[in-house]
Amino acid sequence: MNKTLILLFHPDLSRSSANAALGQEAAKLEHVELVDIQALYPDGIDIYRDGEREAARLLAADRIVLQFPIHWYSIPAIMRQWQDAVLTRMFYLNYEEEGQKLEGTPLFVAVTAGNVEESYQPSGRNLFTIESLLAPLRATANRCGLTWHAPFVVYTADKLDAAGLKTEAKAYAQALNRWRENKF
Repeated sequence: MNKTLILLFHPDLSRSSANAALGQEAAKLEHVELVDIQALYPDGIDIYRDGEREAARLLAADRIVLQFPIHWYSIPAIMRQWQDAVLTRMFYLNYEEEGQKLEGTPLFVAVTAGNVEESYQPSGRNLFTIESLLAPLRATANRCGLTWHAPFVVYTADKLDAAGLKTEAKAYAQALNRWRENKF
């Protein structure tokens, strides 16, 4: 099986229950590299200092997973910094050497959300579906030539008990395996 790179974007994984559980379960899978971007770059990501290493990490992967909590209807700040530094470098500054080589790479997104699924509907408290909230990320994936897959979503992530976390983590690992085996 090909190498799967999971980039985890959480502001403080030590205080996370859901993203930590998902990441721990996914890391048990063969041919998976899990990277906690916030821990790696606590002071932010620099396009020149860190961009080359992150571009090389992406290019060494056969499949890419972006895992993060939805924060105020968007991606975490560290993920935005990563996009600005790494994707700008790859697709605007070094397209032929880096960006072009990443095109066609499959992309899977795993998100945690604090509310119930019904809240993420046009008639719900949050007004928008998770898919709508992820539209800018999907547009970015499209611009970069990455093959988008429907996201894996954990709702009420911060309210799950130990059994619920275990169930969601197992479901995540199964979803990753189906995706990696093209059985979705």
